[in-house]
Amino acid sequence: MKYADIKYYDIANGLGVRTSLFVSGCTHRCKGCFNEIAWDFNYGKEFTEKTIEEILNSLEPKYIKGLSLLGGEPMEPSSQRALLPLLRQMKKRFPQKDIWCYTGYTYEPDLLNPNGRAHCEVTDEFLSYIDILVDGEFDQSLHDISLKFRGSRNQRLLQIQQEGCPPLSLDS
Repeated sequence: MKYADIKYYDIANGLGVRTSLFVSGCTHRCKGCFNEIAWDFNYGKEFTEKTIEEILNSLEPKYIKGLSLLGGEPMEPSSQRALLPLLRQMKKRFPQKDIWCYTGYTYEPDLLNPNGRAHCEVTDEFLSYIDILVDGEFDQSLHDISLKFRGSRNQRLLQIQQEGCPPLSLDS
């Protein structure tokens, strides 16, 4: 997997000060996307063990609230597979810090369903590490600048619950 960017001390993509990883590769290609350059799966730098360690080190300060995954598309199956070691290590080292994931896929049909478009052999474990999921493709016709942490009204802000419980919508 490649990644487009890492933003340290980010305050725009989740609550508090965060590290945000922008992965490369997206098949949605939403009209009006803010990060079209990251659609290309070959754009950017290689995601390596060194990258994982740099991200984990950036999370050490107490004032860093957590990690945000954006894209491109972090829920593309190839991205899930590549990111899973980072999520495992993060939750082991920093269980008190949260993980936000922004995806154009939708939680119920695309991710949770074993036959869903983005579901693969690691999806269930991947989702078990996600605290907040922002789901749904960006829809320019539903763009709304008053929304917190989303770009269009069709996107949802979900607090992922324990296994067997439905997600809690944080939309107001």
